[in-house]
Amino acid sequence: MLKIWGRNTSSNVQKAMFAVGELKLAYQRIDIGGPFGKNREPQYLAMNPNGLVPTLEEDDGFLLWESNSIIRYLAAKHGAGTLEPADLRTRALANKWMDWQLSVFGPALTPVFWGLIRTPADQRDHKAISDGKVKSTAAVKILDDQFAKTPYAAGDAFSMGDIPIAIMSYRYRELVPERPAFPNFERWYAAIASRQAFRDHVASVPLT
Repeated sequence: MLKIWGRNTSSNVQKAMFAVGELKLAYQRIDIGGPFGKNREPQYLAMNPNGLVPTLEEDDGFLLWESNSIIRYLAAKHGAGTLEPADLRTRALANKWMDWQLSVFGPALTPVFWGLIRTPADQRDHKAISDGKVKSTAAVKILDDQFAKTPYAAGDAFSMGDIPIAIMSYRYRELVPERPAFPNFERWYAAIASRQAFRDHVASVPLT
């Protein structure tokens, strides 16, 4: 059975689990990292030398880390033509948005998440939080402009390209309630929020 090593509160683990849920794969998720620890122990470091989560482990011993790489692998293996778009250009667009999440949206939102969720109120860097809100709102404006053109990130259908930005979008909406109106983004998000895999592995997990 497929194993996903990582606690369910990790945004990166949630990416992998969203894909697992969409593909309806049998799995075992193993709590590790954060309050569970064990991610710096030799046994885990032998699987993932970064000591981060998630790590995918298959029955034959195949190991893979990096959340977006896990999504791509599972989509190619179990969702070719659906979660992984069959058309080369559509697939390239999905990959583009997955990379954009890593390079733009995620880094913009990280100071907001860490400042408001992981840092005691009397120790918060309010300028970093404010700046992060501005940068992440600018990122969502890019998404809103895209969703004025296409229903989903890569085109007309839900794909692997929507998964990473969906995780960040959930956190953005929770952490930046004073955000501007983004009607196209909200329409897309409502469609994402209606998906059972998103409800199971993202929306039902508290931010901690």
